[in-house]
Amino acid sequence: MAKSQTRAAHKTGKNAREIILNAARAEFAEKGFNGARVDSIAARSGLNKQLVYYYFGSKDDLYRVTLEEAYTEIRLREKDLDLRSLPPQDAIVRLIDFSLSYLARHREFIRMLADENALGGPHVKDSDAFQRTNSPLIEMIGATLREGEAQGVFRKGIDPLDLYISIAGMTFFYFANGVTMSAIFGRDLSTPEALSVYRDHIVALTLAGLRP
Repeated sequence: MAKSQTRAAHKTGKNAREIILNAARAEFAEKGFNGARVDSIAARSGLNKQLVYYYFGSKDDLYRVTLEEAYTEIRLREKDLDLRSLPPQDAIVRLIDFSLSYLARHREFIRMLADENALGGPHVKDSDAFQRTNSPLIEMIGATLREGEAQGVFRKGIDPLDLYISIAGMTFFYFANGVTMSAIFGRDLSTPEALSVYRDHIVALTLAGLRP
């Protein structure tokens, strides 16, 4: 790396790679993959554009790594929920609460996932990291379901992936489409009160669907 680039990274007082990733997440969330520009990412980061290419190689690689980092972050936080230490029903409620609160705070994650799906998922398909970060969560949900079956509080035969997709769908859709639904139905879904009501609704709906 050139000395000028090294000095630029040093001046930030943080790791240059992390700074670039934060800038890339903001740029991709705001403009999507096709609209984002490496020049703009460099400008947001306050670093030289050559540093972006030095660390990530290309815009495609940077987008893939940005997605991987976002997924890794949420999966690590899910592991910290320690679902297996809770009674099965409480574990499911904690998972729902976490999903809602995380998405409420990280709207950029929602926008990036929507964009990647619109692109056909090429960056996710080419990444081994997504398999590594998703599998432990499904295993944790599976263990919770089995414990619920053993205690007689959950019905048998529930697929952990199906349950995860259901919870993810109910929480993701609320934030991804909240603006349009608020306009269509004439109810402001962005208020804390509306979110609290919706939270109670999907908790009741999910637990009812799990009962024997």
